[in-house]
Amino acid sequence: MKLSPSQSRRASGVVLGIGMMSVTFNEDTQDRRLEELRSQEAEELTALLAPRHHLPYIDLSKFPINTDALRLIPEPEARVGAIAGFRVNGKTLDVIIHSPESPTTQKILAELKDKGFAVTPYLGSVASLERAFSRYGEISRSTRATAGVIDISSEEIEDFLKEVADLEEVKRRFAKESEVALAEGSITDILEIILAGGILVQASDIHLEPEETAVRLRYRLDGVLHDITFFNSKLYRQILSRVKLISGLKLNVLKTAQDGRFSIKLSKQDIEVRASVLPGAYGESIVLRILNPESILVELETLGIEPTLYQILKQEIEKPNGLILLTGPTGSGKTTTLYAILRQINSTETKIITIEDPIEYHLEGINQTQVNVGGDYTFLTGLRSALRQDPDVIMVGEIRDAETAKIAINASLTGHLVLSTLHTNNAAGTIPRLIDLEANPKVLDAALNIAIAQRLVRKLCPAFKRQATLTESDQQLITRVIAGIKRKRPALAPDATTPIVLLWEAVGCHECHGTGYRGRIGVFEALLLDKNIAELLAKNPDEREIKRVALTQGILDLREDGVTKALAGITSLGELNRVIDMGEEFL
Repeated sequence: MKLSPSQSRRASGVVLGIGMMSVTFNEDTQDRRLEELRSQEAEELTALLAPRHHLPYIDLSKFPINTDALRLIPEPEARVGAIAGFRVNGKTLDVIIHSPESPTTQKILAELKDKGFAVTPYLGSVASLERAFSRYGEISRSTRATAGVIDISSEEIEDFLKEVADLEEVKRRFAKESEVALAEGSITDILEIILAGGILVQASDIHLEPEETAVRLRYRLDGVLHDITFFNSKLYRQILSRVKLISGLKLNVLKTAQDGRFSIKLSKQDIEVRASVLPGAYGESIVLRILNPESILVELETLGIEPTLYQILKQEIEKPNGLILLTGPTGSGKTTTLYAILRQINSTETKIITIEDPIEYHLEGINQTQVNVGGDYTFLTGLRSALRQDPDVIMVGEIRDAETAKIAINASLTGHLVLSTLHTNNAAGTIPRLIDLEANPKVLDAALNIAIAQRLVRKLCPAFKRQATLTESDQQLITRVIAGIKRKRPALAPDATTPIVLLWEAVGCHECHGTGYRGRIGVFEALLLDKNIAELLAKNPDEREIKRVALTQGILDLREDGVTKALAGITSLGELNRVIDMGEEFL
């Protein structure tokens, strides 16, 4: 084939003779060199402009691009807005932008922040952006399908909450949308229905659990799990991918537990959702904890604390120093009580620092920090650091070891009010547990103000409940508990001449979604460090000895407080038996 002169020159180069010197000129090499110079100039110019916009500079030719970060902005939006994600860690996202003042860029940045991401923008060249855009092709088709719907539609959830009245309608909506999703290959509305249904019925947790033949959806209502429906595994895989995307989790990690979170922006409130993904025999299960501010931001007087104990607690939290401990199993409402106490004592004159695992709700005017599980920032290091911040009140999420217990006790002795939790079954068990953690019994009476044990029981639905005849064994139990109430607080005990043969029980109706219960209330007991208990400390007492001496304090125990609420029609004996050991030996 005959080449044109220009083609010939490009193929073999042109040799120019200049005196005794010859130079070979290749146009392809020259073009590449010119392109490299232009690219270098563009990068240098971008680097010079970055400080003017108060932004760091990034060259993505020298930096890896994380596709999980890339997925967070759909490709069409990314190209229009000249923006792309390149690094993500949980809810921390780094993005590259080219036009900082562009309204489209600013809109996308605002949307990312609304989703709960802490976004750091970097200024980059057009070439760096194109490098990021070229990576969209590496995202699989199935992943790309979910990448376009990573946003939780708050509007859809708002509309759902207006249109749907009860749990049965939630089930019908889910069944209908599931059929559509399987037919069309889209899950646009499925996750919104799951979340909106949970918010509607005030579920604390949403469980998605793959089993051998199907996936189970359950809501935890007032502390008890309820089956909602079973659905197709194929649909679940898409839901799982979407949950991972919006929670900032890795899509390609299948055999390791992951934790993340995202936000739902509603007109009246923002709801945080904490996502936990756990590998199992039939695939990864999901638990979504709904952190509704309305459920946590309650006043201390509304928790269900018996009036006498409430006054005692108020006196103790108003003291400038000392240790206040809450005990109870997971899900017993300890965090709610701690937050209620903090809200009660919070003021402009008081500096409050919390060390939590994790921070579940943000409290205005309070310095909250979160421990780093498996890292350097633990409850112990957090407590040590907090003491250097000149606090008046410190809240430690949990005392787990001897060193943390020691520092907490010392802090309470040096002018700080310290709030924390401890793993014991009852209030009397607090002292033996602290001694097990190497606390000095000689200083406990000066350090410990009060120990409170609590449980959460479901409240009977006020719309529909009924009285039922007690069995003989239940009558005997109630009689023994009432005897204890009469010994401590005669005014609270019912008339002894009238035997208790009827108590309220759950029925179930439309208002409570057929459960018979609506809402929860606390059941409490407490131990004060009075003179009698202080004298007992030197003997290294067990729980039984402490309980016997504490009888003189006149504070109801868990059973007695629970029975007073059952007699008042607030809860049922069956619910008390579910939560409290009602068969425990009586003193």
